Amino acid sequence: MSIDYSLLGGAETPFPPAAVRTHIPGARAGSATPSLTSGAESEDDAAVNTPAPMSDRSSYIDTPRTAAAAMPQDPNDFLWMLTEEPHRSRRKAILKAHPEVRQLMGYTRWTAPCVALVLAIQLATAYTLRTTWPLSWKFLLVSYAVGGTANQNIFLAIHEITHNLAFKRILPNKVLAMVANVAIGVPYAMAFKGYHIEHHKFLGEDGIDTDLPSKWEAIVLNNVAGKTFFATFQILFYALRPGFIRSQRPTLYHALNLVLILAADALIVHAWGWYSLFYLLMSSFFAGSLHPCAGHFIAEHYLMAGDKDVAVVQGAQRNADVQDGLEGIRELSQETTSYYGWLNALCYNVGYHNEHHDFPSIPWTRLPALHALAHEFYAPLPAHPSWPRVTWQFITDPRIGMWSRAKRASGVKGERIAERVWAACRTTTSPGDDDDVVRLVDAADAAMDELMDEAVERGYGSDAEVKRRGLRRRTGK
Repeated sequence: MSIDYSLLGGAETPFPPAAVRTHIPGARAGSATPSLTSGAESEDDAAVNTPAPMSDRSSYIDTPRTAAAAMPQDPNDFLWMLTEEPHRSRRKAILKAHPEVRQLMGYTRWTAPCVALVLAIQLATAYTLRTTWPLSWKFLLVSYAVGGTANQNIFLAIHEITHNLAFKRILPNKVLAMVANVAIGVPYAMAFKGYHIEHHKFLGEDGIDTDLPSKWEAIVLNNVAGKTFFATFQILFYALRPGFIRSQRPTLYHALNLVLILAADALIVHAWGWYSLFYLLMSSFFAGSLHPCAGHFIAEHYLMAGDKDVAVVQGAQRNADVQDGLEGIRELSQETTSYYGWLNALCYNVGYHNEHHDFPSIPWTRLPALHALAHEFYAPLPAHPSWPRVTWQFITDPRIGMWSRAKRASGVKGERIAERVWAACRTTTSPGDDDDVVRLVDAADAAMDELMDEAVERGYGSDAEVKRRGLRRRTGK
């Protein structure tokens, strides 16, 4: 098995499914089989510590046979991946190469005052527009330029707070998130927390990661008009999609969030009138619509590497001898793409998205420091030069659309896909490789709990996991 140190930055060796592992020589009876999204780590510390030169990097899907088995043949489908999500392996590699990264972890005192400032701006603007007709050009312009920018900032403040990066303890983070939520006008903060933690832990997992568009969204919106509709109303898609795909069990904090926001809305209407509340709601709509800062929604995880796209690459797979198509597959392996432009100043550095997914316990103020410290890992990765350009390209390029996302299958579907890929991999490797894979599987099993404990302590897991594992949150400086 070869190891991919290119765009994913770490070992991407697939696990054999259970049905195949039982036939591997040397496999222990009853040994656990990890899920398809749990990746094996290289045991070669030197290789893990230092990324290979770009010219030497390759992927296990380099061969036409494994490429054809690994990806769907239908261009009107998502890119189904059989590797682990890319950030866990790169996180481990960076920690080996730069253990001082741990000093960047923890909360920052800057988040709370920033939230207070932007919330004050929004409430002051809502008061100022209390007598202005909501459909007037003045109201709409201010709602878009000021309100859209401010509420996008609030959305991303809540995103930061979701990772417990504003205070040392969990409760103050929850309270601050609900206070910030007042600017949005609808209860949001506590529901977002559960879904977003799952987005990190199960990136691309079909039926779990609600950041992924559904099949029906991709079918109905698979043209310029549909993509324009999606980009215009994407805030509604993100709000409504989870209820259809993976609903949450309400908690006390969900109820408190609901009561607080409804009470705040009622107070605003009573004191200033309906127009002030309309301003907050319209600001939230524009923040998730055709707004420059809203480009990050598409830029973060849609597969838009260079001039290659999912349709082109998947079409090339029909001819396994087309080397350009295989090169496109390697480019498309990057599921997360960063942006390093000036709009990050308004958006809590969310453009540093590879860095954030690699280390969700590092706050926004230190993500540039992480990028500089682990420059050899991040410099080779493609990055978007502009968020508005991403939105324009998404809408106008017929080769890019709602299908341009990587997904991972679980259950029977995932096992079926994995069996085909694993069988293809075995035909291209020597018999001794099977024993190596078994050792990698067993090593990953042993390391998983230790890694998860550390991740939970750093804020990567949910509050329930902290209690279940009997752990305490760690905080850095």
